[in-house]
Amino acid sequence: MAKMKETRKSEKSAAKDKGPERKLVAQNKKARHDYLILDTYECGLVLTGTEVKSLRQGRASLVDGFVQIDDHEAWLHNVHVPEYAQGTWTNHSARRKRKLLMHRAEIDKLASKLQETGHTIVPLVLYFKGGRAKVEIALAKGKKEYDKRQTLREKQDRREADRAMSSAKQRERA
Repeated sequence: MAKMKETRKSEKSAAKDKGPERKLVAQNKKARHDYLILDTYECGLVLTGTEVKSLRQGRASLVDGFVQIDDHEAWLHNVHVPEYAQGTWTNHSARRKRKLLMHRAEIDKLASKLQETGHTIVPLVLYFKGGRAKVEIALAKGKKEYDKRQTLREKQDRREADRAMSSAKQRERA
């Protein structure tokens, strides 16, 4: 009996250590193709009520989004969160700029990196974590066209090698 209680307690503590689940809302796959990702940050977002309701429906687009730092504050621009269908006159505008919640040291570090040529900050993923809207942003450097082709070639080679290894394993088992 005592042993059962111990296992239940360990299961509960393991669930607490796991942390809150991430519910994905939007992802910017194009950013990983167009940019070399140098560093990533998780930020909170300042949103209105109708924006949160629209995001909970899984409606958003990060494709043209970027982050700008003005007066020691980080702002997310051009992220499209469509208007909430049941919203009234309190509805939000779809492409308004939204404030990011970050530590001052992180903002200062990003601001100094942005001064370097070719660096930008792009949003990668928009999600809910523990009931709060979060965005993962990345300090990135633009890729040249030949870099993009090289990356696609490497990805294709890796895929072909994996297929060859899995087919060899299947033949070995049979």
